[in-house]
Amino acid sequence: MRRHIRGMLAALIGALLLTTGITATGSQPAQASDNGVGLKPVLGWSSWSFVRRDPTARTIEAQAKALKTSGLAKNGFVYANIDDFWYQCPGSQGPDVDQYGRWVTDPVRFPPRGGENGIQVVADHVHSLGLKFGLYVTPGISQQAVAKNTEIKGTPYHARDIATTATESNYNCGGMVGIDYTKPGAQTFVDSWAGQFAGWGIDYLKIDGVGTPDQQDVQAWSDALRKTGRPIHLELSNNLDINNAATWKKLSNGWRTGGDIECYCGPNGSSYPLTTWASIASRFDQVAAWAGYGGPGGYNDYDSLEIGNGANNGLTPDERRTQMSLWSLAASPLILGTDLTDLDPADLALLKNTDVLAVDQDGIDAQRISSDANSQVFAKTEPNGDAVVGLFNTGSAPREVATTASALGLAKARATTPCGICGASG
Repeated sequence: MRRHIRGMLAALIGALLLTTGITATGSQPAQASDNGVGLKPVLGWSSWSFVRRDPTARTIEAQAKALKTSGLAKNGFVYANIDDFWYQCPGSQGPDVDQYGRWVTDPVRFPPRGGENGIQVVADHVHSLGLKFGLYVTPGISQQAVAKNTEIKGTPYHARDIATTATESNYNCGGMVGIDYTKPGAQTFVDSWAGQFAGWGIDYLKIDGVGTPDQQDVQAWSDALRKTGRPIHLELSNNLDINNAATWKKLSNGWRTGGDIECYCGPNGSSYPLTTWASIASRFDQVAAWAGYGGPGGYNDYDSLEIGNGANNGLTPDERRTQMSLWSLAASPLILGTDLTDLDPADLALLKNTDVLAVDQDGIDAQRISSDANSQVFAKTEPNGDAVVGLFNTGSAPREVATTASALGLAKARATTPCGICGASG
C-alpha cells in the first residue's frame, strides 16, 4: 500500500502537521450535548479581544461585513459575537434590568429601531449577511432586580423569591447574586430570559464567569435554550474545572479550559498587542489535559485565535502558525479576536488554509505523544485511519523535532510532497 504524508510548517521555529494513510487505532471522540448544534467546532469572530469595552452596533456590523468581504465566511467563519458591555451598567449594584429582571440593552451603543431592541437590530443585520449572531451573559440575577423585586414573567413570583445573597461573577459590572433553583420561579426566570434572547435572534450564547458552583445555572440555561425551539450554541467561560468535564460536556457545546488569551499589556489601554507567546504556550498543557473530552456536540475551547492583524497580534509569523496548528489539532473553536477590517494578507491566507481548517473540523482531539523543554508532539487518528501529527519546536533556536511511526502506533511511513500552512504562508 502506498503511504502518504502531508506536512504543514507551523511553530515558533517550526512544527509539522502530517497525515499518513495507514490504519491505526485511536480513541473515539466523546459525545457532548445533544441540542442539535455544535456538531463541529464553531468558526467565527468575537468582540472581546479587539473591541473589548466599546462594542457598538456600527462596530459589530462592520466586523460582520468584513467576515463576508474578506472571504472568511466562505471558509466557515460565520459567527459574529458580541461579548461584554452590550448592556447598561450604572455601577456596582449590577446591570440595569427590565420589569422582569433581565438586563437592559445600552440604547446608546445599540440604538433601537421602531419596536425592535437594539441587539435585535444588529442580529437582523448579521443574519442578512448570511451569518450567525452571538451574545454574552453571566450567571445569576442582578441586585437591581432584587432591590426592585421585579416580577418573574408569567408567574406570581418575584426576584426576591429566588435570589440568594451569594455573589456571582460579573467581571466588569459586578452586582450579580445567585439563584436558588429549588425555589418556584427560578427556572421560569431563566426561561424568560432565554426566550427574550431567542426572540432577538441569537444563535450563540456565552455564559461567562462559570465556576463549579454554577452547575445549576448551566443546567438551567441549557434547559431554557432548548425550550425556545431555536438552535442556540451554548458556550461556557472561563477556566472550567476539568473535574467537572462530564457536566460541561453534557450541558453545553463548548467550554473554556483556561483564562483569557489576551495579555492586557497594550500601552495607554490599547488593545494591541492582543496576546503574547507565553499565553499561547500555556495552552500546550491544556490541550494535553483535556484531550478526549471534545467531540460532536461540544468542544474544548482554548480561547480566541489571535491571527489577522500582523505584528499587532503580538505574535511572530511562526508563533501565529503555531497557534493555528495547535488549535486545529485540538479541534478547538476558532473564534477570531482580531480586527477584521484591517486584515494582514499573510494572516488572512493562514486563516483560509483549507488543509488546516479540515484538521480542526474533523472534531477529533489530538493526544500529546511526547514533550520536553523545547518540543511537543501531538497526533490524532482520522476515521479513515490517517494520522495527523504536529511536531512543535517551542524553543528559541532551530532544532530537529521528530517522532516515529511506532510511537504513533503506525507501520513505517514514507514522506511525500509537503503542503498545508507552509504553502499558504510562504
